[in-house]
Amino acid sequence: MLKRIDWSPLRRLEDWWAVWLGGGIILVALLRLVTSVPRLAKWTASPLAAFPAGTVPALLALGIGLACLTGLAVWAMGRDVRAYLKGFVGVFALAVLSYALGNQQTLNHYGFNDVIWALALGMVISNTVGRPEWLKPGLRGELFIKTGLVLLGAEILFNRMLALGLPGLGVAWLVTPIVFTFMYAFGTEVLRIPSRSLVATVSAAASVCGVSAAIATGAATRAKREEISYAVSLSLVFTAVMMVGMPVVCGWLGLSQAVSGAWIGGTVDSTGAVVASGALVGPQAMQVAAVVKLIQNMLIGLLAFIIATVWVTKVERPPGEARPSLAEVWHRFPKFILGFVGASLLFSTVLVPALGAEPVDAVLRVTGGLRGWLFCLAFASIGLESNFGELRRAAQGGRPVILYIVGQTFNLALTLMAAWIFFGGRAA
Repeated sequence: MLKRIDWSPLRRLEDWWAVWLGGGIILVALLRLVTSVPRLAKWTASPLAAFPAGTVPALLALGIGLACLTGLAVWAMGRDVRAYLKGFVGVFALAVLSYALGNQQTLNHYGFNDVIWALALGMVISNTVGRPEWLKPGLRGELFIKTGLVLLGAEILFNRMLALGLPGLGVAWLVTPIVFTFMYAFGTEVLRIPSRSLVATVSAAASVCGVSAAIATGAATRAKREEISYAVSLSLVFTAVMMVGMPVVCGWLGLSQAVSGAWIGGTVDSTGAVVASGALVGPQAMQVAAVVKLIQNMLIGLLAFIIATVWVTKVERPPGEARPSLAEVWHRFPKFILGFVGASLLFSTVLVPALGAEPVDAVLRVTGGLRGWLFCLAFASIGLESNFGELRRAAQGGRPVILYIVGQTFNLALTLMAAWIFFGGRAA
């Protein structure tokens, strides 16, 4: 008799709902039911300038749309949807404020974007006046960011990755696993950090692509919430410093735009920061940096699968116990990664060949805009859930900071060498 398949995880697990929500957003964009996403304006003196005429109604429509979409997932998972919607209003308001502050011209230039503001404001509220009880049900940071990561997959197009060919793969795929392995060994064997999940999460953040890799790795290792928050905070702080500092160093070293772009793309953690940092060097540097980061981002899915397998078969396997089954590996694997990979395959192999580049870019402008808002909601939630006492315990005497600094230094040196080897012969 065949064993009955349990389909209930498809409707009650957050990872699966990230896939369904991300897929739904992609479908809505493809059908042109939504053709634009509200964007706040840049400003210098008055934050009110961030809200040009017509923006407020559009923001209200965006908030209602996201509340209904995510509220459906919360209801299906058996949570109190009314309490969630009430809390969502506060989280969305904080996200809008963060977006407005992140659009201040000078601060934005130095890396203080919306996600940094969202995290910082959330932490300030949580650790001073405290988050109100009515707000807590609206803090669905993992649902927001995992859905955003599914949408990020749509932006990883094979034709753009192949534009750099072997040199791009050399910088993004050869260096990254070496750096991750080095950091994990250094964190566990030299620094002797007790939490292997924290070491893996910090290592992924520094070696792959910052927050996205940290979330995927944290899910695969079942890291504690405060460990993921700590890794995310480290990544954001160092990303802001590197985004501004690396173009200066590139100038001091006299690097070409191609080498500079490859170096920046392989080391700066956030995709948005990579583009901004590359632009400070020049247009070719910006293009090379963006594509190298896209190629590196593709490793998120593979990394999550490998880590989930290693964690189940080695790290958490008691001595003498039989090797776990594939079902146990599947149980640990973060399912939203399937949406991330699926979206990339759909856009790269089906939609781009069938529709062409321009219509796909129009769809990506919608999905990318919504991804940005979901990330901002996620960081506001992470900040509001962060407690400095818990973060201090996760810091374990500052050893994760040492791990990040040593690992990122090693990453900078090795990536510079790879960028010079693979891109040194390119003009400019």
